[in-house]
Amino acid sequence: MFRTGSRPWLRLAAGLAAGILVVSGTAACSTDSSDEARAASSGSIGAFPVTIEHKFGSTTIPDEPGRVVTVGWNDQDFVLSLGVVPVATREWFDEYSNYPWVTKRTGGKAVPTFSAEINYEAIIAQRPDLILAIYETIAQEVYDKLSAIAPTVVQSGEYKDEETPWDVQALTTGKALGLEADARAQVAKVRDALAQAKAAHPEFAGKTLVEDYGPENGAHWLIGAKDPRRALFDGLGFRTQARSGDVSEERLDLLDEDILFVNGATKADMLARPVFARLKVVAEDRTLYTGFDTPLAGALSYSGPDALLYALEVLVPELAKAADGDPKTAVTDLSDAA
Repeated sequence: MFRTGSRPWLRLAAGLAAGILVVSGTAACSTDSSDEARAASSGSIGAFPVTIEHKFGSTTIPDEPGRVVTVGWNDQDFVLSLGVVPVATREWFDEYSNYPWVTKRTGGKAVPTFSAEINYEAIIAQRPDLILAIYETIAQEVYDKLSAIAPTVVQSGEYKDEETPWDVQALTTGKALGLEADARAQVAKVRDALAQAKAAHPEFAGKTLVEDYGPENGAHWLIGAKDPRRALFDGLGFRTQARSGDVSEERLDLLDEDILFVNGATKADMLARPVFARLKVVAEDRTLYTGFDTPLAGALSYSGPDALLYALEVLVPELAKAADGDPKTAVTDLSDAA
């Protein structure tokens, strides 16, 4: 899998390079017809054409898109949540097709991918009617190339690159697909679930939660404010630590806040690091762990409506244990959570 942001990286076993733009390559082409690409949806299709404003102007989608390609790192999660199976998606987490909220939408079939790179030839081969590239830092040149293939929707100019809130992304995706009413219903469902969990756990309010994303080889990456990968924690009322981005082993004190969530490493691996193990937040069992090969890690990274509901169910009971102020309350190790 890959980390997006200012320091992209890769899982070496995948043998893929993140963020490279290529014009040629082998496409993982789908043979699905337009009808097969669209899964059953609970709502009716809205009227077309629709026009969506974004940071490069606007895009008009003339007709209901039957063949959708997603280029943003997590855009497929928002499309699938609306019952539409893309004909090709950006490759990110290898395990994506097996996540429980994904298999409910696909019936267990693999979600087609083209590559980890923006591969124009592979995208052209899919004959898309719509390209979604919201969760990615898209330059004007890239937008122009994608728009020459099919109507392309990127993020709004109201937000910094890769900081579009999950609910805005959901509603934008719904509008592009003609499923705006479905998207509004999904957003309301997630907001209600967050509000209920927040009300049930007032102890979350005001506590600072640090999300350490994919620590490796003594380096740590702290997810900052407005990053979609911590949308669930924001929705539950937690505060974000002041520092974000790279943190060295010498500054692990920056992790020592009320709660620490390690996303992308197992508890056993982290406790084997003496400096980390001595942190108060670790010693007092106010730290949660999940490996990158777990659905939980994927849910927080993709952060679509279905993914957030899944993560809420798994995380809230453990966050409550970490936030109760009692070191004797054992927090469950989620390193291998299914």
